Amino acid sequence: MLFQLLRTPLCGSPAVFSGCVRSLRCTPCRTLLHKPPPQSRGLKTRSKKTRSQEEEWRSRNRTLLTYIAAAGVGMIGLSYAAVPLYRLYCQATGLGGTAVAGHDADQVETMEPVKDRILKITFNADTHASMQWNFRPQQSEIYVVPGETALAFYRAKNPTNKPIIGISTYNVVPYDAGQYFNKIQCFCFEEQRLNPHEEVDMPVFFYIDPEFDEDPRMARVDTITLSYTFFEAKEGQKLPLPGYSYS
Repeated sequence: MLFQLLRTPLCGSPAVFSGCVRSLRCTPCRTLLHKPPPQSRGLKTRSKKTRSQEEEWRSRNRTLLTYIAAAGVGMIGLSYAAVPLYRLYCQATGLGGTAVAGHDADQVETMEPVKDRILKITFNADTHASMQWNFRPQQSEIYVVPGETALAFYRAKNPTNKPIIGISTYNVVPYDAGQYFNKIQCFCFEEQRLNPHEEVDMPVFFYIDPEFDEDPRMARVDTITLSYTFFEAKEGQKLPLPGYSYS
């Protein structure tokens, strides 16, 4: 039986052949020969979801960049404000060897000098490398007692042929004595303009707080040095913090 089937030619006759052709045209055959078209609805839905996610990511990135930019601006502002704020704090507390700025008028009038505690106050003057002024103290040292006001002078000269604006910082050594060194009048942190070859005297009016004598840390201190450094005032020039060296 199997042998007979094998010997029988498939589609051997025209009728059988035409039947074979018709069978290829049938629906099941077309289904096998032709793939169904892709479903466009699913792709549209997916593309909408993708666009929605992309827009959400863009919105999040913009928000994050806004926060980063705001933080950067805030940090820059704080960096510019840090130096003057720290300087004011040093002036109020005497931290870092900074002489205390300002004074209580009543205290100055009523304070009692400590006659048996004599202190030597020495004076130092420096200029930054870019500063072309000649700057020096008028006196090398004076002697005072706590609770007594004193007056000293510095002299500055502009030897160049152009006007120069200067600004100074100061400190006190030893640093712990800075909180007792009170300046009533000085020229620090104020711009000073000198015309070509102009020379001026700059006064420093100060006193040592009487509480200096009551501080155990000051028991062996008998010499205090007041030092000023002048810088050329330029745009963007940053002055060093009081009590610390300039680098």
